Amino acid sequence: MLWVVGLILFTIGLFAGTLGSLVGIGGGIIIVPALLYIASVFSGLSSISPQIAAGTSLLVVMLTAVSSIIAFHKQKRIDYRSGLLFFIGAGPGAFFGAFFSKYFSADGFMVGFGLFLLFLFSLMMFQGKLKPIKFSNVVERTYIDTSGEEHSYRFHVVTAICISFFIGIISSLFGIGGGAMLVPMMLLVFQFPPLVATATSMFVIFLSSVTGSVTHVFQGHISWLALVLIAPGSWIGGRLGAFLSNKMSNRILLIIFRTTLVIVAIKMILDGLHLM
Repeated sequence: MLWVVGLILFTIGLFAGTLGSLVGIGGGIIIVPALLYIASVFSGLSSISPQIAAGTSLLVVMLTAVSSIIAFHKQKRIDYRSGLLFFIGAGPGAFFGAFFSKYFSADGFMVGFGLFLLFLFSLMMFQGKLKPIKFSNVVERTYIDTSGEEHSYRFHVVTAICISFFIGIISSLFGIGGGAMLVPMMLLVFQFPPLVATATSMFVIFLSSVTGSVTHVFQGHISWLALVLIAPGSWIGGRLGAFLSNKMSNRILLIIFRTTLVIVAIKMILDGLHLM
């Protein structure tokens, strides 16, 4: 029976790692509900609670991020300087999210967060018609893609850190990685190119997941058996997603991310209402 569970978890890790790396969301939104469902079916993993699912997921997300970062680094798509600034907010946020996870009831939040993601999706659908938010004292960056086209983007440091702090809390509290909010922030607020946004998101997710994971480990919120079974698939998926995303244009990657955002939002709403 263990080999069946192992095969299922490997496949879940592969799918979550590929999708998470492809669109920069980490994959935790798939892993957490999958672990909770498997815990209700297989007695060997019945001890997995929502907190343990979140903690285990965050460790898997960290491994996925490492795998994809290796590939993204070779593709020169990670804005490390911007990522480190975002981590100044996301890192402490991840610590607080992990610490308070044992006191938090998730249902109401899941519904609210799902509705918020739908709101972000609606904004992204009209992204071309929205005027960029103008900040003073901004940090400016440029990126040249594989076709030779140059992209310019900018962000306000204090605003980025504050938003990232909130994203770090969400990431660690529910083990979902935080990329579902981090990437839209980069795209909508700061006009990052999609190829840079997804890669840099995985870098920030890695840094913040380290902080959150350590806290979860000390609180005993890890299923080491589930981690060992999921991790190989997640590692392979992280490399595969990074490879596939490099073969896609900014437009195609944006379409995939928007579609994923809607699916994630609907799933979170249904989970929160216990309709799935």
